[in-house]
Amino acid sequence: MNRYAWARWGDLNAFFGLILDNVAVMTVLVVLVSSPDPAADQRFSREFVLTQMIPGTVLGVVLGDLAYTWMAFRLARRTGRSDVTAMPLGLDTPSTFAVGPLVLLPALREGMTRYGLTHDQAMVFAWHVAAVVLILVGIFKTAVAPLGGRIRRWAPRAGLLGSLAGIALALIAFLPLWSHIAAVPVVGMASLAVILVTLVAHRPLPGHVPGALAAVLLGMGVFWVGAHLGSAAGWPIVPPIAGEAGAAWRAPDLLPAFTWDAAWWHRVVLAALASLPIMAPFALATVVGGIDCTESAAAAGDEYDTRSILLTEGLASVAAGLFGGVIQNTPYIGQPAYKAMGGRAAYTLATALFIGTAGLFGWFTHVFDWLPPAATFPILIFIGLEIGSQSFRATPVPHYPAVALAMLPALAYLALIPLDQALAGRSPPDHAAAAVQTLRCLSSGFIVTSLLWASALAAVIDGKMMRAAGFLAVAGACSLFGVIHSPLVPAVVAWPQSVLAAMPDDPAILCQSPYHWAAAYGLAASVLAILGWREGDASRCGIA
Repeated sequence: MNRYAWARWGDLNAFFGLILDNVAVMTVLVVLVSSPDPAADQRFSREFVLTQMIPGTVLGVVLGDLAYTWMAFRLARRTGRSDVTAMPLGLDTPSTFAVGPLVLLPALREGMTRYGLTHDQAMVFAWHVAAVVLILVGIFKTAVAPLGGRIRRWAPRAGLLGSLAGIALALIAFLPLWSHIAAVPVVGMASLAVILVTLVAHRPLPGHVPGALAAVLLGMGVFWVGAHLGSAAGWPIVPPIAGEAGAAWRAPDLLPAFTWDAAWWHRVVLAALASLPIMAPFALATVVGGIDCTESAAAAGDEYDTRSILLTEGLASVAAGLFGGVIQNTPYIGQPAYKAMGGRAAYTLATALFIGTAGLFGWFTHVFDWLPPAATFPILIFIGLEIGSQSFRATPVPHYPAVALAMLPALAYLALIPLDQALAGRSPPDHAAAAVQTLRCLSSGFIVTSLLWASALAAVIDGKMMRAAGFLAVAGACSLFGVIHSPLVPAVVAWPQSVLAAMPDDPAILCQSPYHWAAAYGLAASVLAILGWREGDASRCGIA
């Protein structure tokens, strides 16, 4: 039995990768919901987000990463292997884009307009609403955790890993490239070059300096030198960091916020229940994502128990919500990437300690002020490339088309992000309404869509038509209730009659109701079932 080498030099690289990933998500939350102007009553103050929402949010990361560290030791002891890499856990990126504009900001406005609260009171109200939503989401994830192993055995690798490939390339890699790295190319490309040389091509730096650390330090140096040179020359080289320059530090208030009266919590719970259909698809997506992550880790050589992985993320989300957190936790799909860096278990332990200390004592105020995103986000490019390529390597060659098919719904989600930013809540022009609406339907619940599409195609490739028809039938049921292809903005899980009642009378949407999508999948499933019946080989069709 080999002694477990739980701390290696590669853990330093993995530590910076996981830290930067979590810092990036928290940066997204701060940017989405806060304003540096204290008089902006339609948004949260930056200080409130950092001192009230962030501490509880990072608590879930601390608990989850500590649990995953322990699981790595347990797996190493059980298998006798010395190269086990811990599963990384962090804050969920897609749901952060939802909880900010679709839960927190609407609850802030509701508190002021419906209940007549002051801005300070409304910020607390909205914060409590998001925390209760997170508790409910965590309870849901905990309840479905025992089913994770069955789902993993039921779905082929092309479905599980194909949905990951779409997330990895479209969201984890391309989004930061578009929004930050290419936006400040002087900084971003320098850091990205170091990442590609050290982490993708595995070329060591002089002195064996960790590539992730070197990339961040180089990017920071270029940024601050560029800022001073640009200021002296009167010609901008890099943009200024948005934030409260010189903001005073103070320790955060970590409160499980059960100090308000019953009427207050009645309002909070009602608002949370109204927001739950918005967040339910993201909760389901993290469950599927957790199963994907377990499969991805297994493909890299580390066979974790799916139920334990999902149970940890669910309980960590509940704990975060009880202490005022607003972002759900999820296993990160970068486990093979961190393994490729040489990480073992020390990186998740160090992440828990650093994130916990920084979040609970307010250090992130200074992190956000001093760390330019263009210097930190190139690590996400590496993680996206590693997961995308690993999705193909771990999938049988005949199933490659299924992996590629699984990427398409993620591309629809990606295309919709800049469109929604440009529209800013307005309706699209008539000539583009149909195209935007179709993108919206394709992107809604895209992780589940990717899983089912790729699984169906893999079954077809294997000649198991009845099995493929079953996947499409499940997709039809999901579309009927808005789990996928919801036509509404925001997407909600609801009875089809409720969706029809809420649908606007717009030609662009009339042919994309839940009934239309369910019928479409029903027809496609019927075609495959008929073909499978004609072949007459029950074993090949997956029904014997």
